[in-house]
Amino acid sequence: MLKLRKALPEDAPLILSYIRELAEYERAPEKAVATEADLRHFVFSEAPLAFVVMAEWAGRPAGFALYFFNFSTWEGKAGLYLEDLWVRPEFRGKGIGKALLKRLAAIALERGCARYVWQVLDWNTPSIEFYKAMGAEVMKEWLTCRVEGDALARLAEEGA
Repeated sequence: MLKLRKALPEDAPLILSYIRELAEYERAPEKAVATEADLRHFVFSEAPLAFVVMAEWAGRPAGFALYFFNFSTWEGKAGLYLEDLWVRPEFRGKGIGKALLKRLAAIALERGCARYVWQVLDWNTPSIEFYKAMGAEVMKEWLTCRVEGDALARLAEEGA
């Protein structure tokens, strides 16, 4: 029933709908400003910066995982970073999220990655418990720092 596959350029509209569904779930729909053109440029170009695994259940679109690679200077190896994982509510409880996590773990090992990392919102208890059950360690001592929008432009200007 479950099929995982590499995303194709024609999946861009579906991926965008998943992104918007996830943003709605995470209580920030106004933050999801990505476009199909953005996905085509960053995911489906000759030198992609992100990659997507699509999940289908009985031939129906069920979810996705979008990831990219980073680098650990301490370990001298690449890492796989899971940016988004989404399974539509009607398909939950069928092992799709677990299968997507496992597929990305396999990709990380195939690519020689030292680690596989993602973030979860602190209020998302069902996901936190699910990730712990999958063997993930919740690293509370690390805080995320983000610079975006006008602050990013100001920082770049100051550094010039």
